[in-house]
Amino acid sequence: MQVSVLGKSISDEEKQAYVDYVEGRFPKSKLEKLTITIDGDFADLEYEFEARPFERIRRITGYLVGTIDRWNDSKRAEERDRVKHSL
Repeated sequence: MQVSVLGKSISDEEKQAYVDYVEGRFPKSKLEKLTITIDGDFADLEYEFEARPFERIRRITGYLVGTIDRWNDSKRAEERDRVKHSL
């Protein structure tokens, strides 16, 4: 993780406190980059998280699915034989 400080320098303990604050607000996200801008008594935090992989979900033959690997042969044939429309 990359932590940058702009403005004035702060201690490592204070940096870690800001990291803990952001991670505490977004516990399901992994912090990748944190920029702390110090302006007098105020601190502006800009942060980026690691990209999350996502699974594409489609509606196929009336079912919401990500993959068809668990379908039986009849349902796979129904998907294979359907008319696919494109834009």
